[in-house]
Amino acid sequence: MLRLGLRRGLTGIIAALAGTLAAVPALAQEPTIDSGATAWMMTSTALVLLMTIPGLALFYAGMVRKMNVLAIVMQSFAICCLVTILWMVVGYSIAFSEGTAFFGGLSNLFLKNLEVGSVSGSIPESVFMIFQMTFAIITPALITGAFADRMKFSAMLIFISAWSVLIYAPLTHMVWAGGGLMFDWGVLDFAGGTVVHISSGVSGLVAALMIGKRNGYRKIPFVPHNLVYTVIGGSMLWVGWFGFNAGSALAASPNAGMAMVVTQIAAAAAALAWMFCEWGAKGQPSILGIVSGAVAGLVGITPASGFVDPTAALVIGAAAGVGCFLASTAIKNALGYDDALDAFGVHGVGGTIGAILTGVFATMAVTGASDPVGMIDGNAGQILTQILGVVTTVVFVGIGTAVILKVVDLTVGLRVSEEVERDGLDLALHGEAVQ
Repeated sequence: MLRLGLRRGLTGIIAALAGTLAAVPALAQEPTIDSGATAWMMTSTALVLLMTIPGLALFYAGMVRKMNVLAIVMQSFAICCLVTILWMVVGYSIAFSEGTAFFGGLSNLFLKNLEVGSVSGSIPESVFMIFQMTFAIITPALITGAFADRMKFSAMLIFISAWSVLIYAPLTHMVWAGGGLMFDWGVLDFAGGTVVHISSGVSGLVAALMIGKRNGYRKIPFVPHNLVYTVIGGSMLWVGWFGFNAGSALAASPNAGMAMVVTQIAAAAAALAWMFCEWGAKGQPSILGIVSGAVAGLVGITPASGFVDPTAALVIGAAAGVGCFLASTAIKNALGYDDALDAFGVHGVGGTIGAILTGVFATMAVTGASDPVGMIDGNAGQILTQILGVVTTVVFVGIGTAVILKVVDLTVGLRVSEEVERDGLDLALHGEAVQ
């Protein structure tokens, strides 16, 4: 009897303790790291870095003349190093710390609050930080295609430094950070249609207009040095873009899987659309055209990649292929500006097409939202929200870029001398040449 009484008493104590533990709110539990999500995000980070070095570097290197190959590659590599430090020192803090609707705070300068145990969702904050760093790296590198062959290396470094801190980081905060201006408006940008592509494309156009046309533009042929480089670089961009878009799900999830699917479909659709447009307009399909079309499709699907289904991806890719082809050929020729490697024609126009069509095709079936997301679900107002986001980005980036370039021009000057431009930037600026 004594043993039975003790057993019953012990059972009651255990039950009481279990009830007490069950009553503890779930919020009191420590956040846990998902090893699968972390592994995928580390892989995605490497893929996005691959997009800049060597992907973009080779993509651009193949399109410039032989005497400027090293200069354009140097720009991508130097930007990778420069922006890494700027993001660590101040960029990440401005982008993702609490602040105003336009600008994050400075509480995380030098990543001072980033600890080994810091968690962002289900991944370490360190992984989130460096994943976002790779976005901050490739965005200004895209701009260099617009002013290829003619900007001073010193001017480029100063411009990119100021642009990264004063334009890119605040724009990132406005679009992706809680409390940011466009975030609170409900602008949809899954992986960087506004933050990366419209910003770099518009900045490239402003830079091309302010620095002026290349000497001999439309008078002498600017023959690409090696289009095999461009194909290799473009292929690396395509592969890396899976990290760019699917990685933006921040998890190894069904949403990431669908983002990967629509990325592939949009790239292929745009490549074919550009190829057939060029074939009809010029009588021959070119390798440069089909590769440019693939990049246009990747740009177009970027803002929509986490919100749309495969059929929508097919439409967005085709629209981006046709739209970017027209912007990079007929429209550029009609207006006469010298966007050397079509940074605006592909990224500015492609990003705008994708951002607006996100408002059309974003759907509850993909996002899992309980309320209508885009026009296809019955929320036509999302298109206006997307257009507002595009216009805000264009105005902010356009004016900010023009101011920075003007200051750089008044201090160190933007453009190399006519002699340097004629003989090539490789030897004059870097003391090296491709043999």
